[in-house]
Amino acid sequence: MEGIARDWRIRKQMYSLRGEVCEHCGAVIFPPRDVCPHCSHPARKEVTLSGRGEVYSFSTLYDAPAGFEEYIPYTVALVKLEEGPMVTAQLTDVDAEEVYVGMKVEMVTRKLSEDGKAGLIHYGYKFRPAMRQAA
Repeated sequence: MEGIARDWRIRKQMYSLRGEVCEHCGAVIFPPRDVCPHCSHPARKEVTLSGRGEVYSFSTLYDAPAGFEEYIPYTVALVKLEEGPMVTAQLTDVDAEEVYVGMKVEMVTRKLSEDGKAGLIHYGYKFRPAMRQAA
Protein backbone atom coordinates (compact mmCIF):
# COMPACT_ATOMS: atom_id res chain seq x y z
CA MET A 1 0.00 0.00 0.00
CA GLU A 2 2.90 2.40 0.68
CA GLY A 3 3.82 2.39 -3.04
CA ILE A 4 0.33 3.55 -3.97
CA ALA A 5 0.34 6.33 -1.36
CA ARG A 6 3.82 7.51 -2.41
CA ASP A 7 2.87 7.53 -6.11
CA TRP A 8 -0.24 9.56 -5.31
CA ARG A 9 1.76 12.16 -3.34
CA ILE A 10 4.38 12.75 -6.07
CA ARG A 11 2.17 12.38 -9.15
CA LYS A 12 2.28 16.10 -10.07
CA GLN A 13 6.06 16.26 -10.19
CA MET A 14 6.37 12.88 -11.92
CA TYR A 15 3.74 13.41 -14.62
CA SER A 16 3.99 17.11 -15.38
CA LEU A 17 7.29 18.33 -13.89
CA ARG A 18 5.70 20.51 -11.21
CA GLY A 19 8.25 22.60 -9.37
CA GLU A 20 8.35 25.78 -7.32
CA VAL A 21 9.56 29.33 -7.77
CA CYS A 22 11.24 31.26 -5.00
CA GLU A 23 9.42 34.57 -4.70
CA HIS A 24 12.49 36.10 -3.02
CA CYS A 25 15.30 35.34 -5.53
CA GLY A 26 13.31 33.99 -8.51
CA ALA A 27 15.05 30.59 -8.62
CA VAL A 28 13.07 27.75 -10.21
CA ILE A 29 13.29 24.63 -8.04
CA PHE A 30 12.76 20.99 -8.99
CA PRO A 31 11.82 18.82 -7.26
CA PRO A 32 9.73 21.01 -4.92
CA ARG A 33 11.46 21.64 -1.60
CA ASP A 34 9.43 24.42 0.09
CA VAL A 35 12.71 26.18 0.98
CA CYS A 36 14.89 27.69 -1.72
CA PRO A 37 18.32 26.01 -1.83
CA HIS A 38 19.80 29.26 -3.21
CA CYS A 39 18.62 31.81 -0.61
CA SER A 40 16.87 29.73 2.12
CA HIS A 41 13.58 31.66 1.82
CA PRO A 42 10.21 29.90 1.47
CA ALA A 43 9.44 28.70 -2.06
CA ARG A 44 5.78 27.78 -2.22
CA LYS A 45 4.63 29.14 -5.58
CA GLU A 46 3.94 26.13 -7.82
CA VAL A 47 5.01 26.19 -11.45
CA THR A 48 4.68 23.68 -14.28
CA LEU A 49 7.99 23.39 -16.08
CA SER A 50 8.03 23.23 -19.88
CA GLY A 51 9.71 19.82 -20.02
CA ARG A 52 12.12 21.11 -22.66
CA GLY A 53 15.86 21.22 -22.20
CA GLU A 54 19.15 19.82 -23.38
CA VAL A 55 21.45 16.98 -22.43
CA TYR A 56 24.12 18.33 -20.09
CA SER A 57 25.81 14.95 -19.49
CA PHE A 58 24.89 11.29 -19.98
CA SER A 59 25.92 7.70 -19.40
CA THR A 60 24.74 4.41 -20.89
CA LEU A 61 24.17 1.58 -18.43
CA TYR A 62 24.93 -1.99 -19.44
CA ASP A 63 24.66 -3.49 -15.94
CA ALA A 64 21.35 -2.44 -14.41
CA PRO A 65 20.27 -2.43 -10.78
CA ALA A 66 17.79 -5.09 -9.63
CA GLY A 67 14.40 -4.67 -11.29
CA PHE A 68 15.72 -2.85 -14.36
CA GLU A 69 17.54 -5.69 -16.12
CA GLU A 70 14.97 -5.90 -18.92
CA TYR A 71 15.76 -2.33 -20.00
CA ILE A 72 19.52 -2.64 -20.55
CA PRO A 73 21.26 -1.06 -22.22
CA TYR A 74 19.68 2.30 -21.41
CA THR A 75 20.92 5.85 -21.25
CA VAL A 76 20.51 8.17 -18.27
CA ALA A 77 21.09 11.89 -18.73
CA LEU A 78 21.47 15.01 -16.68
CA VAL A 79 19.08 17.37 -18.46
CA LYS A 80 19.29 21.14 -18.02
CA LEU A 81 15.72 22.40 -18.32
CA GLU A 82 14.96 25.69 -20.10
CA GLU A 83 13.88 27.13 -16.74
CA GLY A 84 17.24 26.28 -15.14
CA PRO A 85 16.94 23.19 -12.91
CA MET A 86 18.92 20.05 -13.71
CA VAL A 87 16.98 16.77 -13.83
CA THR A 88 18.36 13.24 -13.96
CA ALA A 89 16.23 10.98 -16.14
CA GLN A 90 16.32 8.08 -18.54
CA LEU A 91 16.38 8.88 -22.25
CA THR A 92 13.93 7.07 -24.51
CA ASP A 93 13.21 6.77 -28.24
CA VAL A 94 16.92 7.19 -29.05
CA ASP A 95 19.86 4.84 -29.51
CA ALA A 96 22.79 5.35 -27.15
CA GLU A 97 25.11 6.12 -30.09
CA GLU A 98 22.91 9.06 -31.14
CA VAL A 99 22.99 10.89 -27.77
CA TYR A 100 25.30 13.90 -27.42
CA VAL A 101 25.87 16.79 -25.02
CA GLY A 102 23.69 19.72 -26.11
CA MET A 103 21.02 17.49 -27.68
CA LYS A 104 17.57 19.12 -27.41
CA VAL A 105 15.13 16.91 -25.50
CA GLU A 106 11.55 17.01 -24.23
CA MET A 107 9.80 15.29 -21.34
CA VAL A 108 7.42 12.39 -21.97
CA THR A 109 5.48 10.22 -19.52
CA ARG A 110 6.45 6.56 -19.74
CA LYS A 111 6.44 3.36 -17.72
CA LEU A 112 9.30 3.31 -15.20
CA SER A 113 8.76 -0.05 -13.52
CA GLU A 114 6.17 -2.46 -12.18
CA ASP A 115 5.76 -4.40 -8.95
CA GLY A 116 5.57 -7.87 -10.49
CA LYS A 117 3.28 -8.97 -13.30
CA ALA A 118 0.08 -8.25 -11.30
CA GLY A 119 1.38 -5.30 -9.29
CA LEU A 120 1.36 -1.53 -9.44
CA ILE A 121 2.80 0.00 -12.63
CA HIS A 122 4.89 3.10 -11.94
CA TYR A 123 4.86 5.87 -14.54
CA GLY A 124 6.98 8.98 -14.60
CA TYR A 125 9.03 11.28 -16.75
CA LYS A 126 11.69 10.35 -19.25
CA PHE A 127 13.17 12.50 -22.00
CA ARG A 128 13.27 11.92 -25.75
CA PRO A 129 14.85 13.88 -28.60
CA ALA A 130 12.81 17.06 -29.13
CA MET A 131 10.25 16.69 -31.90
CA ARG A 132 10.38 20.42 -32.59
CA GLN A 133 12.75 23.20 -31.67
CA ALA A 134 11.61 25.65 -29.00
CA ALA A 135 10.89 29.15 -30.25
